[in-house]
Amino acid sequence: MLFQPALLEGAFIVEPEPFRDERGFFARTFCTREFEARGLVCNFVQHSISSTVRKGTVRGMHFQTPPHAEVKVVTCTRGAIFDAIVDLRRTSPTFLEWQGFELTAENRKRFYIPEGFAHGFQSLTDDVEVSYLISAFYAPESASGIRHDDPLIGIEWPLSVNSISEKDRNWPPFNASAAPFPA
Repeated sequence: MLFQPALLEGAFIVEPEPFRDERGFFARTFCTREFEARGLVCNFVQHSISSTVRKGTVRGMHFQTPPHAEVKVVTCTRGAIFDAIVDLRRTSPTFLEWQGFELTAENRKRFYIPEGFAHGFQSLTDDVEVSYLISAFYAPESASGIRHDDPLIGIEWPLSVNSISEKDRNWPPFNASAAPFPA
């Protein structure tokens, strides 16, 4: 596997290294040893999937507050997405910066997202499926988010947003001084 560091510290794009022959290919998509060698979390207690019907839909920007903060490994298994993160760690040099990557079923890239980041994506095609490895159990009392269009953050979505849940549309403006992640 190839680990490409993102601009925001602690996040990685993980690419499989396929072994090809006349039958097709074989590649590892996860290896505890390789994740541990880079100091990355590799204990995932939950595996979830989402399906998004329409191109232009945004899901996010979500996170869980401590003590239920979570690491995610996100993979697009059908279609294509623009996957985005925002650094919410108050002491980070990239606090409130965002970065996005295109994940597709064809490129097979995975996005490793550490604790302290908000996460969301926009579907770039119709009929998208996304798979998530998650390091913490869902805790409704810790579930939170920021607006996809919060002017403090300024995420540049590649398409017009044509669908977003009421919950995600109604997150309050982000208050940087109340960021839930100290480090």
